[in-house]
Amino acid sequence: MKTDVRQNLLAVLHEARALLALADNDFVWSGWDDRTEGLVELDRFIEHLEHGRPFDRLNLSILFAPTGPIQEVSLSSGWGQEFCDVARRFDEAFAAY
Repeated sequence: MKTDVRQNLLAVLHEARALLALADNDFVWSGWDDRTEGLVELDRFIEHLEHGRPFDRLNLSILFAPTGPIQEVSLSSGWGQEFCDVARRFDEAFAAY
């Protein structure tokens, strides 16, 4: 595994994390109880990637899927277009991983 491929995926995950951490986010349709629950889930994937540990690829891809939890937060919080941009980059980085 090339380091730059992993770094690209990590960069996208950190960008998504920053969006999820926004103060006025609405998590009601996401399946997460609140911001903390969403961030903890995403942080687990980030930690696994940072340390080169295996992770559940399907569960990570679900976070970025259409009508997945991150998109649900984005739509109800006013950053739907930003999510689409991040999701596109996630798809590219994830496919390369």
